[in-house]
Amino acid sequence: MGTVDETTVAVSRVSGRGLRRPWLAPKLWLHQARFWLGAIAVALIVVVFSQASDHAQAVFQMTLGRWGPYTPFLLSPAGLALAVWLTRRFFPGAQGSGIPQVIAALHISDQRAISALLSARIAVGKVLLTLIGLGVGASIGREGPCVQLGASIMDVLGRFDTHARPRPHLRRAFVLAGGAAGVAAAFNTPLAGIVFAIEELSHSFETRASGTTLTAVILGGITTLALVGNYTYFGVTSVSLAVGPGWLAVLVCSLAGGLAGGLFSAILVRASRGLPGLAGRLVIGHPFAFAALCGFLLAALGWLSDGTTYGTGYAQARHLVEGSAHVPWDFPFLKLAATVVSYLSGIPGGIFAPSLAVGAGIGKLLAPLVPGAPAAAMVLLGMVGYFAGVVQAPITAAVIVMEMTDNQTMTVPLLATAMLAFAVSRSFCRRPLYGALAERFLIALGRRSA
Repeated sequence: MGTVDETTVAVSRVSGRGLRRPWLAPKLWLHQARFWLGAIAVALIVVVFSQASDHAQAVFQMTLGRWGPYTPFLLSPAGLALAVWLTRRFFPGAQGSGIPQVIAALHISDQRAISALLSARIAVGKVLLTLIGLGVGASIGREGPCVQLGASIMDVLGRFDTHARPRPHLRRAFVLAGGAAGVAAAFNTPLAGIVFAIEELSHSFETRASGTTLTAVILGGITTLALVGNYTYFGVTSVSLAVGPGWLAVLVCSLAGGLAGGLFSAILVRASRGLPGLAGRLVIGHPFAFAALCGFLLAALGWLSDGTTYGTGYAQARHLVEGSAHVPWDFPFLKLAATVVSYLSGIPGGIFAPSLAVGAGIGKLLAPLVPGAPAAAMVLLGMVGYFAGVVQAPITAAVIVMEMTDNQTMTVPLLATAMLAFAVSRSFCRRPLYGALAERFLIALGRRSA
């Protein structure tokens, strides 16, 4: 699959033997076994983490049902302050999505710096702190943490080479494969995992890493299927968009999604350089008080939205895709604000799932403007338009929505919407969100080593 070739070269250099019978070399098979076990371990841990995330959200909802809708005004501030304290005290480097850390690790050669971004300690902290965030109502997702978790697992295993000094390109291949396997296992979307690794993590598809990534996703996908079955994240929809007036939906959703997604990314990029005024001074001087304030704002947004802005947004997005429930008209605006507040608080957590929920709400809100397009199609196009505007990875956005809904008939409209939304987003946020955030980690690492 590609890993055999690159490993064979490394092993032959160490052992001094030729490549006449590489398949008989014990070192080669030990390396391969470590890689295969790593890919399976990523899927196993991600599945357990995903189920734990669902349980954490369920516990939060049970708390609301038992103690009332005003409970988050106490629970969320205390929970976010605790999560930020734990992050700074025990798990520095675990804050935020996790994807920028992986991108930063893929673009540096300092082995100690990579270990600082992808250590086992950070992986454990990422899981624990994301669960705490979901347990107190934060608007975060698990997919970003899954990427960092997968990359950390594979990087740790990749360093266990007693026969040779780990080679940078092999270590990079392990990290890339782990990140791709994390996305694939989190949503049961193997194709999206591969495309995400190409388009967002590495920005290229190197021959020596291609087989590693594909193998990891395949092994992780098989493991996920064995554990949870062949499910689709947002269910199955057979909606289609016929050529004609209904295609106005592509233009409407790409403009709205690209605009909203670009502004969201611009806010986070600007915040990564420091908040202005009183908020900035509060973050620097009193980070735990600022996190508690963010928790109060999160509770207020949840109260205004009848509780729909808490958590990943998975339930709301799925209901919108299936057309099985109603959400408030202002849901996408409040959910976007809740996601910004959750991110600014400094806790770990991803933005994939909340972004998909915001996009679904945008599509539903705009559906009356395009009567020639089915409402379900507008939801899918709004989802891909906003998501592409946020991450500025249009192919990943189209593929992940297609796989999450098991709908190939919408492939062309989804791709068209994603590409147009990407162009609109770039006019508001010139730098891709994850790339810009990765630069902040690289700058911090450079200051630390100076």
